[in-house]
Amino acid sequence: SGIDVFDIEINEKDPEKLVEIIAALEPTFGGINLEDIKAPDCFIVERICRERMGIPVFHDDQHGTAICVVAGLLNALELQGKRLNEAKIVCLGSGAAGTATLRLLRSMGVPVANMTAVDRQGVIHAGRENLPDYKAEFANESRHRTLADALRGADVFIGVSAAGLLDAELLRSMAPRPVIFALANPEPEVRPSAARAIRDDVIVATGRSDFPNQVNNVLCFPFIFRGALDVRAHAITEEMKIAAAHAIANLTKEAVPEEVIKAYPDVTGLTFGPEYILPKPMDPRLREVVASAVAKAAIASGVAGKAYPSHYLK
Repeated sequence: SGIDVFDIEINEKDPEKLVEIIAALEPTFGGINLEDIKAPDCFIVERICRERMGIPVFHDDQHGTAICVVAGLLNALELQGKRLNEAKIVCLGSGAAGTATLRLLRSMGVPVANMTAVDRQGVIHAGRENLPDYKAEFANESRHRTLADALRGADVFIGVSAAGLLDAELLRSMAPRPVIFALANPEPEVRPSAARAIRDDVIVATGRSDFPNQVNNVLCFPFIFRGALDVRAHAITEEMKIAAAHAIANLTKEAVPEEVIKAYPDVTGLTFGPEYILPKPMDPRLREVVASAVAKAAIASGVAGKAYPSHYLK
């Protein structure tokens, strides 16, 4: 991305003290990327930093994952003949990545009633007591209590949980033409070959590079910062994240350059379809496509600085 980067490790576990340290660094940097902060601390740290600081603060484990999931989901649902705002979505795992993904889907018009969050205790529903705020956001008035209940007739499974949790019975219970994002690493909730052996109408994505449809944060990061820095944005907005997701999704539908094909000699058929719903991480077009979309969205949403490259106005 052409950005100068400094890796700063901070030995502090108290969220409020961590915020003080990060905020004090603002005069030196054009943006801050947060890494490896667990939920719920990550929500607290990012929120307060964004309130206090005049530069973009972005937690990649949350939003990078969410953007890439949404990009792939847009394409997968299109191939399956379904609409994003009508799909019944189940997310297994309600930590940083799962919560951010549901929040981004909500920003894109998916009704909260269409999304079911599931954690180790089962479905997150309105009747559960002592829910933290970030889980209560997606607590529906639902009779569902288990993952099996929630997945019955569901269109989409998003797993950010643990290996092997999507078994054959659960997969069979889903709606026709389902979409599976099994993102647990190194072993996904279900392997693509196992899912396709059970359902021949399924589209599967994982976080692994040795399977088709890898969901990898590198598709959007650090190009989001490239676009934000180019226009001197003081924040990364929902509009910028949505623009990044659409840019990544749309790039998948374009002809793949020869240099990308050569970078993946063991992969055949890099053409938009069930096994190619996201660009490859080595695709050099991602920098310009994502950065440009993010920069234009920053301008449109009013967070850009006073001076920026004129080509972003085209």
